[in-house]
Amino acid sequence: MKKREKKIAFDHSGSSFDDFLEEEGIREEVEAVAIKRVLAWQLSQEMQQQKKTKQAMARDLQTSRSQLDRLLDPRNVSVSLDTMARAARVLGKSLVIRIRDRKAAGVKHRTHRIGAEIRSR
Repeated sequence: MKKREKKIAFDHSGSSFDDFLEEEGIREEVEAVAIKRVLAWQLSQEMQQQKKTKQAMARDLQTSRSQLDRLLDPRNVSVSLDTMARAARVLGKSLVIRIRDRKAAGVKHRTHRIGAEIRSR
């Protein structure tokens, strides 16, 4: 007969991903990129839904196509809030930015913790 091996329960209670980012000193940078990715995606989705081309969007924003490409680039975090708000307005939306307690109870989904979104008016 084989000896029964005693199974050891694995402890899954390590630190969170947010704790890891904090320890690495990159949490703010990662969150900024995440916010920009969400906003760029939302703008792109709304443009697609409204069948608005980049050329038409740039014209409505009174800017160049290359500037619009920077606005829609999820990795470019240097776009101003004013520019994001103007783009949202052109699409009939509004940009909502809020500051929340970092330890907000009951917040499970990451995009809600980011604190920025584009909404219908």
